[in-house]
Amino acid sequence: MKSKTTYICNECGYQSPKWLGKCPSCGSWNTMEETVVAAEKKTSATKSLVRESASGARMPKKIGEVKPGFETRYKTGLKELDRVLGGGIVKGELILVGGDPGIGKSTLLLQICQKAGEERKILYVSGEESEGQIKLRAERLGVTTENLYLISETDVELIIECINDIKPEIVIIDSIQTMNREDIASAAGSVPQVREATNAFMRVAKSLGIAMFIVGHVTKEGAIAGPRVLEHIVDCVLYFEGDRQLAFRILRAVKNRFGSTNEIGVFEMLDSGLREVENPSMMLLEGRNTDISGSSIVCAMEGSRGVMAEIQALVTPTGFGNPRRMTNGIDFNRMILLIAVLEKRARMNLSNSDVYLNVAGGLKIDETAADLGICAAIATSQSDTPLPPDMIFIGEVGLGGELRGVSQLEKRIAEAAKLGFKSAIVPKQSLRGVKVPDGFAAYGIKTVSEMINMLRRK
Repeated sequence: MKSKTTYICNECGYQSPKWLGKCPSCGSWNTMEETVVAAEKKTSATKSLVRESASGARMPKKIGEVKPGFETRYKTGLKELDRVLGGGIVKGELILVGGDPGIGKSTLLLQICQKAGEERKILYVSGEESEGQIKLRAERLGVTTENLYLISETDVELIIECINDIKPEIVIIDSIQTMNREDIASAAGSVPQVREATNAFMRVAKSLGIAMFIVGHVTKEGAIAGPRVLEHIVDCVLYFEGDRQLAFRILRAVKNRFGSTNEIGVFEMLDSGLREVENPSMMLLEGRNTDISGSSIVCAMEGSRGVMAEIQALVTPTGFGNPRRMTNGIDFNRMILLIAVLEKRARMNLSNSDVYLNVAGGLKIDETAADLGICAAIATSQSDTPLPPDMIFIGEVGLGGELRGVSQLEKRIAEAAKLGFKSAIVPKQSLRGVKVPDGFAAYGIKTVSEMINMLRRK
């Protein structure tokens, strides 16, 4: 079989016979890589279609005739991981786990082997470590189950043979970038190798009903390395977030065919492995200084759980011609919009000041219900007056300076009351029908200017 040279985009998988500076499909620059691929054998599509129809196989069925499959879930032993997955691992599910190097992907997957291995057979495939190295890491994490099988191999065909021989119920591939198929004339980690290896494992998982975890490396931009089609093949995509210099890790689902994509799991990295953090709000607020200005508390909803977070703002006179704006954990464009609203609607002068925003603890907040807390932090940092330590802020700010309603306000207030907070400033229209806990005061306002005036009177 003859081979040919083609250029493939490592972002979306687009193929071109010649090199291009910009990918015509996804618009990325300098992503076309030279790859040698085997020429596909030409077949008659018409002949194949006639044969399928004549045999009567794969004929369409009415939806009423289709019997729904029974959803079998395996518990991992980690409640935070089960929450993100939607209640556990589904039989036959293909799960892609991504994250920065050293963030804890392999540690997390090896830890679940202890609990899941009590009842189920597990195969751990590593293309980066030897069996002895995995054994040393398993001893450090306290993984002693006898149902865990280890193999250090990169050949996809040999791995599939092992799966057919051992017949495990859970398979872990660490990592997909090291896997190699001999029938593809390109290096391991290239777009064709990653795509075809994932397709092969997907077919095995679906045909044999095996739950399979696949570890994926990430690029310097934070996306999973390889073509975007990789994320479309799998059933669930999990991202491990967090700074390696900090102890806390956040596991987030960005795709989940068998559960919600809004849930997060919070872990703490220790010498003995990852420990679950059942109350992330308490963790994120630990060590908070209540006597400084520019510090406000917001409640963000992560799925069905409210998470309290501290937003810190620092407003200082600029020493340059143009004021600087920097954020960490908050969308930069959202901060610019809110600064413009404060200048126009609240008559604040921020054009000669540098503004820095930070979410303490490494959490990323992307919902607009934190707008009011951001505005409160910026306003009190400029006036250098601390906020009441037992008050939280919930509300979306519009371009007219008005406060828009937020969802699940009652859950947010209940979470704040549970942690000892006594009051909240919220949109007035969202208070209708909301049950406020005893001893908790909820102040309904209509505009961001009203909020600033209220804080000045306190």
